[in-house]
Amino acid sequence: MGCSDWARFMGWKPISCNFMEKYIIKNTLSPGDIVMLTAAIRDLHLTYPGRYVTDVRTSCIELWENNPWLSDLADDDPEATLIELSYPLINQSNQLPYHTLHGFRLELNNRLGLNIRPTCFHGDLHLSDQEKSWYSQIYELVGMNIPYWVIDAGGKFDVTIKWWSRERYQQVVDHFQGKIAFVQVGGAGHYHPALNGVIDLRGRTDMRQLVRLVWHSIGGVCAITALMHIAAAVEWRDGIAMRHGRPCVVIGGAREPSHWEAYPGHQFLSTNGCVPCAPAGGCWKDRTYALGDGWPQDEPQNICVNPRGNLPLCMDMIRAEDVIQKIENYYKGGVYRYLDQQEYSAFCRGVEATKMNEYVNPVVPEPVG
Repeated sequence: MGCSDWARFMGWKPISCNFMEKYIIKNTLSPGDIVMLTAAIRDLHLTYPGRYVTDVRTSCIELWENNPWLSDLADDDPEATLIELSYPLINQSNQLPYHTLHGFRLELNNRLGLNIRPTCFHGDLHLSDQEKSWYSQIYELVGMNIPYWVIDAGGKFDVTIKWWSRERYQQVVDHFQGKIAFVQVGGAGHYHPALNGVIDLRGRTDMRQLVRLVWHSIGGVCAITALMHIAAAVEWRDGIAMRHGRPCVVIGGAREPSHWEAYPGHQFLSTNGCVPCAPAGGCWKDRTYALGDGWPQDEPQNICVNPRGNLPLCMDMIRAEDVIQKIENYYKGGVYRYLDQQEYSAFCRGVEATKMNEYVNPVVPEPVG
């Protein structure tokens, strides 16, 4: 059931109008935030069909490719209004029962005096028919389609408190050796330590390629990052299932309240309420310890108050066994089957073919004291 079908099912009637307004929406936040903005634009048009003409000025313009709700608007169009959109709802995320999907939608309602209704529990990413006809990067490597999980074992330097342990990610991969194919991803300039026994695509996918890689995948493993939002937003590949919300195991910790980030169908490992520094909701700190790079994230108020070596307590409490169990549940429950011998042999070819990855992983300072 698509978003528009769901709206009709709920009895929501589109609000029509005889005039059209033009808006250019600007936001320069990270990719995960931009996926949230795609949902707000979709919901705007489904609630008010034919009333608005919209265009965007955002980071990660690749996430907007093939988007049916956008029109080309010039910056100097005298009829177009520029809106620099944020989502102040995040400041009340510990107190109010909202998902991050509601942030931009409610702010558009506030700025424009509207009543935009949510239509789907995910962002709005689109692949063209041509993109869907292309072989996946994995097929090009191994010569056949194999079921695989995308794994993101790192993160950006602005919020290092969301990182988990490289050693624990490796334990997860090792546990499923011969059973599950993992494909590691990571953007250039970020922290993505190499894992053994994976198809290594770190630094080898741009944002659009990542979207297609997820489209061909059967799941994801990551911390709170863009991958989890993309996993929820990208439809399933024909022949796998006709539904939204592919599995994703998310190592969440307690930085952010789980209700703010978790999606239906995902396994979200939260320690909210289990640590004194985040008794109700998230702590919203940025770094486990200061990196000395001069960024505002190094300010004392932004540093974890309960570090355990390189990890915050809330992430240290999540063990490899916890993640393994969550992945295994998809197989025990009958959603998936493990690799057969032919698929595993093909996967091994991909592992060997990507061993010589020149991805440069930045050096992270060790905590002092």
